[in-house]
Amino acid sequence: MPLTLPQDFTATPQCLAGKVILVTGAGDGIGRAAALSYAQHGATVILLGRTIDKLEAVYDEIEAAKLPQAAIYPMHLRGAAMKDYEDLANTIEKEFGHLDGLLHNAGVLGERRTLAQTSVDSWDEVLQVNLSAPFMMTQALLPLLAAAKNASVIFTSSSVGRKGRAFWGAYAISKFGTEGMMQVLADEEFALNQTRVNSINPGATQTVMRRTAYPGENPQDNPLPEAIMPLYLYLMSDDSNAVNGQQFDAQAK
Repeated sequence: MPLTLPQDFTATPQCLAGKVILVTGAGDGIGRAAALSYAQHGATVILLGRTIDKLEAVYDEIEAAKLPQAAIYPMHLRGAAMKDYEDLANTIEKEFGHLDGLLHNAGVLGERRTLAQTSVDSWDEVLQVNLSAPFMMTQALLPLLAAAKNASVIFTSSSVGRKGRAFWGAYAISKFGTEGMMQVLADEEFALNQTRVNSINPGATQTVMRRTAYPGENPQDNPLPEAIMPLYLYLMSDDSNAVNGQQFDAQAK
């Protein structure tokens, strides 16, 4: 049974002070909201994404608010290889020496078709971006996470990654894989170096991906990404340093 945000949790203003947190897909949607929220609570945020203009806009928001200076790291997960993730790890090590948090937020929807109709190109893209990229990135960054105290890794899941549904194809399968990867990593890393690994199902939110998946839905019926940030703060803060290997829902059913 997935967990939800503890009712007694309230994020203190500087609950992430001194932490270095990498957010993928940080240019818009949930990634942008998480990056801003983490910075607002004291973290130095590394903004990773493929669209430089969007990353620069988030960077400028953080600067304008006089929050801890962020860093921008452009990367296209579709074409990135292990060498690219090793370069990322080397850059973070050189600039910061460790990594306290990693939010795997970036993802692609792919084709909303039956598996029988799904193209191999779409399958490859979705599995690369949603599953292989987080695997390679996490593997490359594990030594930096181990060097931090109470490091946290958050994977982004989905309700269709817990119970498969027709027409969700490669996306659903990538999220089933994400849940499995989270559980395996949680079982391996927490006992070894106290790096905790959990997953979040954001639920229906006002994002481009949601509008693409549900074109007939009124977007205003869904909460803004900012509304679900308390759970993202909880899992990155030391308040959750004993929570490991758990599935979370950002919105109560």
